[in-house]
Amino acid sequence: MSDTNDNSNIQGADSSQETMDTILAWSKEIRSSSTEEWNRLPEIYLYMDQVLTFLNKQLRLYERNDNEALLTSSMINNYVKDGVLPRPEQKKYSREHLAILLVICMLKQVLSIQDISSLIHTLLKDASQAEMYNRFCEAQTAAMQEVCDRVEKAAPKGEAELTRLAIEFSVEANARRTASERILSELARAEERRAEKEREAEKGNEKKK
Repeated sequence: MSDTNDNSNIQGADSSQETMDTILAWSKEIRSSSTEEWNRLPEIYLYMDQVLTFLNKQLRLYERNDNEALLTSSMINNYVKDGVLPRPEQKKYSREHLAILLVICMLKQVLSIQDISSLIHTLLKDASQAEMYNRFCEAQTAAMQEVCDRVEKAAPKGEAELTRLAIEFSVEANARRTASERILSELARAEERRAEKEREAEKGNEKKK
């Protein structure tokens, strides 16, 4: 009986260590990688299969597991139909398309596609696509570095500490999502009020004529 318990404890310890090692390896890979900046995105136009190959390689570390791709051809087609992504030129996608798709894939776990579309369009009013995209990359890199710091600090302490960290991350993610949605909602309302005032002003000018 004692031998059985000892073997069970050893197997449990081995399994726990394997989990820690896998998580730490993921964290270190995230830390050493970064989202491709604007100038490093392909300048040539790409067909759908080339787009998926390039972007899924960029996004693989952010997938839940190897069986869940963050981007498929049907998703891209839907983004075009919904007006989030500009239509491709003769079925070919530009650097601008790639940048927007990367932003969508990173944020769709947190925000609705409608909110992402509104956010992108608003940011592009005051910045070029390159500036908007590079700012996003900087924020993404900084956020992931902070996450990796906390993961690498918790992992050596065992599964219980990692579970607590996962809860903390979940609560923080929900709080930030709630704040983001409220901010975007209020900004959208402000934009609607401005548009309404402009329409009223135009009507007033027409009456004067």
